[in-house]
Amino acid sequence: MQDKKMVEQITSMEVDFAQWYTDVVKKADLIDYTSVKGCMVFKPAGYAIWELIQKQMDERFKATGVENVYLPMFIPESLLEKEKDHVEGFAPEVAWVTQGGLQPLAERMCVRPTSETLFCDFYKNEVHSYRDLPKVYNQWCSVVRWEKETRPFLRSREFLWQEGHTIHATFEEAEERTIQMLNLYADFCEEVLAIPVIKGRKTDKEKFAGAEATYTIEALMHDGKALQSGTSHNFGDGFAKAFDIQFTDKDNKLKYPFQTSWGSTTRLIGAIIMVHGDDNGLVLPPKVAPVQVVIVPIRQQQEGVLDKANEIKEALAKKGMRVKTDDTDKSPGWKFAEAEMRGIPVRVEIGPKDIEAGKAVLARRDTGEKTECAIDDLPETIEKLLDTIQKDMLEKARSRRDSQTYTATTKEEFDRLFAERSGFVKAMWCGDVECENKIKEEMSVTSRCMPFEQEKIADTCVCCGRPAKKLVYWGRAY
Repeated sequence: MQDKKMVEQITSMEVDFAQWYTDVVKKADLIDYTSVKGCMVFKPAGYAIWELIQKQMDERFKATGVENVYLPMFIPESLLEKEKDHVEGFAPEVAWVTQGGLQPLAERMCVRPTSETLFCDFYKNEVHSYRDLPKVYNQWCSVVRWEKETRPFLRSREFLWQEGHTIHATFEEAEERTIQMLNLYADFCEEVLAIPVIKGRKTDKEKFAGAEATYTIEALMHDGKALQSGTSHNFGDGFAKAFDIQFTDKDNKLKYPFQTSWGSTTRLIGAIIMVHGDDNGLVLPPKVAPVQVVIVPIRQQQEGVLDKANEIKEALAKKGMRVKTDDTDKSPGWKFAEAEMRGIPVRVEIGPKDIEAGKAVLARRDTGEKTECAIDDLPETIEKLLDTIQKDMLEKARSRRDSQTYTATTKEEFDRLFAERSGFVKAMWCGDVECENKIKEEMSVTSRCMPFEQEKIADTCVCCGRPAKKLVYWGRAY
């Protein structure tokens, strides 16, 4: 009864997906709410996932020449206002500090919503000659955006992220870095998080405030809603001109440099939950599972059972696996349910009879499949199994995404698809923002991206019937 009760505490995703999501993040012990509205506590199980994301992403950044820095969290108002489009884009979400200690501030400060302006102020003193370029920096930090509606991991008033900021001598170099980092995000999502993504460019309406071009990776959640999972922006020389950053080029002439920024956040944890989770809780890809293998001793009070469980644990740990033995006094059934709730990829069941027979039972979290394995073969077998689970989870997610991706060539077809189904809809667009606005007003649908891999599925715009310029992925989004 206890085991059943634990699962019953999770609302079925088919009944209420939003409630299912909230139930999972709470029951899997990932977060807790706080007395600060819209902010959350990352509990150890939730923060451990972020640490694994951070570690593996940071390694990939550094392999491309990125260096980590840290800039202040406060931005003077005068600095924020130097780039008009940028400040207008962020104004509704900015939190302001007006007093320091007991004294009012001479100039109010905003709490960092993003750091373009601070980096520009920094670069002004850092960049003088072409020899100083490029600068390829990143910072891991938190930012504050005063969101009206919040949801754990997906949208909170303070969240953790990384923001890369680079500065280059030419537009071409900046563009190359912008695309390079987008590709890095896409590869990371697929290879580490087992989440397939669509890579493309945002429309001008949806691009980042102050950017010349914004590129994005878009993932599809289990409920058919899109989630922007990483963005990369080419700023051209707009920020350099606003902040009067200049350098002496090889021809001995003063020029404005070109900048980029790129970022991904803790919403990636939300993506993992909503792409892979099920009605029993989390399903974690092995590469970001804080515990990859849990050993559950059966009848652990009997002599030799716990010793054998710990012996197996040591053998797996030597292979570099993140493993734990659940030696609590809960029933085996409760331990199974808890391991499933927490999304642990592989469970090893070992009892007196198994030890006598020289074998153990392996259970996969992603499929529920159980197999027997000789105790001596466990390290090698589980190592291979973790690789298989990682690949299978990506293929399963890709298959689901593809089955929820539709094509529309007429307005009637487009409207019907969004009225009846959820997912991505591929349709042609004329490039006019009026059509984009009309689609958003009528169907609560936004352009997710103009994919790099363009197809011509029709000659005319799905909204107005005029000649089409681009294929666009449309969808409802978080």
